[in-house]
Amino acid sequence: MFKEIILSLLAGMIIGIVFKAIKLPLPAPPVLAGVVGVAGVYLGGVVATHIFKFFSAT
Repeated sequence: MFKEIILSLLAGMIIGIVFKAIKLPLPAPPVLAGVVGVAGVYLGGVVATHIFKFFSAT
């Protein structure tokens, strides 16, 4: 799991550098809002998985 986090961070940094180098706006929302949004999407997926498992088991 740690390897995936490092690779994701590295990929994001490379994309950020490329976008800045060719003078394009960064493809990301403001920092805190973006992080919270991504966390919300992840948590929503986790909750949905548990809900689907609960209802399929009954």
